[in-house]
Amino acid sequence: MSQTILSTETIKVKAEARSKEEAIKAAGTLLVEKGYVEPNYVDKMFERETVTSTYLGNYLAIPHGTEEAKEQVIHSGMSVLVFDDPVDWDGQEVRVVIGIAGKGTEHLDILSKIAITFSEEENVERLLSLESAQEVLAFLGEVNE
Repeated sequence: MSQTILSTETIKVKAEARSKEEAIKAAGTLLVEKGYVEPNYVDKMFERETVTSTYLGNYLAIPHGTEEAKEQVIHSGMSVLVFDDPVDWDGQEVRVVIGIAGKGTEHLDILSKIAITFSEEENVERLLSLESAQEVLAFLGEVNE
């Protein structure tokens, strides 16, 4: 992965969303704006959500496109939204939404790094306490390695 996966431009702290749909759209829009994906990738993120929930536990959801959406991925990248107020994700409370777009199989490496970080509840609590995109980038920066 030679290109940066995560940058402060794709991180929103104190984000707001009234619904899961708003959160997915916001995460996808950041990926589009940074040039990681084509605009219709966001539609594939919604499609993925109808197949299986991207809620992973520990206040985390990782919306991403379907297998067919790989054609719309320009570069691997991710977006991070941290919410003060939980978003209802099919009855689960979500406070962190990480949008992922992976070129080839790179999404598996990204998912693995995120899963390791979020498997520890204290890491989730620490992330939720961060105040800026720079702090979130420093905390999750290993995805760029």
